[in-house]
Amino acid sequence: MKLAEIKRAVVILVIFLVLLTGVYPAVVTLVGKIAFPGKAGGSLVERNGAVYGSSLIGQPFSDPKYFWPRPSATAPAGRMPYDPMASGGSNLGPTNPALLDETGAAARQLRDSGVSGPLPIDLVTSSASGLDPDITVEAAEAQAARVGQARHMSAAQVEQLINAHKQGRTFGFLGRERVNVLELNLALDAAG
Repeated sequence: MKLAEIKRAVVILVIFLVLLTGVYPAVVTLVGKIAFPGKAGGSLVERNGAVYGSSLIGQPFSDPKYFWPRPSATAPAGRMPYDPMASGGSNLGPTNPALLDETGAAARQLRDSGVSGPLPIDLVTSSASGLDPDITVEAAEAQAARVGQARHMSAAQVEQLINAHKQGRTFGFLGRERVNVLELNLALDAAG
């Protein structure tokens, strides 16, 4: 190799290093902050100037007066539930006894809290990321009686809040109707 070729290769390397590690991320960040300021800022949920969390990452709720989210797959790793640094599914297959143990424990907890009838699958299994902030409308409705009783609210009041926070299917046909747990629980607190 000639010295000229080595110099040219080094110059090209430095140019691409600056472009791909400095200029490109800066441009993408700037465009994101201008075009999607809420999402680029973490989709933070604020009420009265206080940040309660992100609408994109689930949070643990275990008090009977709140709607409970999907179980988090990040908790068994010895971490806090809904830890974004440990995002990932449990990788437990359908024949793994540990999956049956986890879903059974979640079902017992729901039954002990007063949830009756068929349990929606998203109340006993974690999502692929383990951080899902939403539950299906059916999962919210299954918990409505417990939440209403704990808050001394009528079933109609709780149903009204669920319906007010219902989000449609993605693009109108993907997935199911859902409810963001954090936003629904904040609405419960605001309702009294």
